[in-house]
Amino acid sequence: MTPAIILRSHGGPDQLKLEQVDLPDPGPGELRIRQSAIGVNFHDVYVRSGLYRTLALPGIPGIEASGIVEKTGSGVRDFRPGDRICYVTGSYGAYAAHRNLPENLALKLPDTIDDEIAAATILKGLTACMLLRREYAVGPGDHILVHAAAGGVGQLLCRWADHLGAVVIGTVGDPRKEAVARAAGAAHVFSSSDQELVGKVMDITKGEGVAVAYDSVGRDSFQSSLSALSYFGKLVNFGQSSGPVPPFEVSQLAARSNSLSRPIIFHHLRNPSALREMATEVFALIGEGILKADIGLRLPLAEAAEAHARLEGRRTVGSTILLP
Repeated sequence: MTPAIILRSHGGPDQLKLEQVDLPDPGPGELRIRQSAIGVNFHDVYVRSGLYRTLALPGIPGIEASGIVEKTGSGVRDFRPGDRICYVTGSYGAYAAHRNLPENLALKLPDTIDDEIAAATILKGLTACMLLRREYAVGPGDHILVHAAAGGVGQLLCRWADHLGAVVIGTVGDPRKEAVARAAGAAHVFSSSDQELVGKVMDITKGEGVAVAYDSVGRDSFQSSLSALSYFGKLVNFGQSSGPVPPFEVSQLAARSNSLSRPIIFHHLRNPSALREMATEVFALIGEGILKADIGLRLPLAEAAEAHARLEGRRTVGSTILLP
């Protein structure tokens, strides 16, 4: 048996309940993991609320964590008890003290990265890699727009893009978060509710607009993101913390020959070699101090509901983790 958070019905944070669940021996190709830290993400909020119906109920939510291999199933060759690992999975199950994990999802942790940093960073770091290296190859001199620049992914985007030589324009939902975004590498920071945002972006870019807008906010920021683009600029919508984007006329993209994408990180990670290639890049940047995890909230596993309430209420800065 192991403690785990069970979701039996979609709804508010109070639907997350701590229970004891059976844990069988690891099967062929599986690892038994004693988890050290568990990442909490907006994806988890969407799953809990029912906006994403990708977890069969009752089920254990959570898609990223770090831990130590305790036992291996038959056929496992690359891991042994005592190995430190982290993982991201679209099959859920991370909100637990122990779990079994397919070997091909496990990433060995370098000695330079501790378990909490790994749990707080791996999904966000892989997401930043997807956005900056695969969705649009950010380079020196690019002006880019990053919404929610003080959030977990937002800070990593700012740090990485600044390292690549881009000029980062960030937005924040709370004036108190402006200093956080600037410290992460945003050259310009504005309120997400600023009615003059597009005009200010155009002033900064001398009327050109941004090469790419990274938008995890969704409904409230979509139109300003689109209006801030340069000719041939790209809007990358990768979240919807303010709600889903309503239907819009595709012809709006014709104003400046723009493009729009809605990437899903698990599609980029479906190839194990791509997963390891991206993780290697993320681990290297963490080791060099270029990417830093700002863990703003640590709570016990039993308080997963509180973690969701604070995240959903935009009362967090940086990353949130649960400790089993």
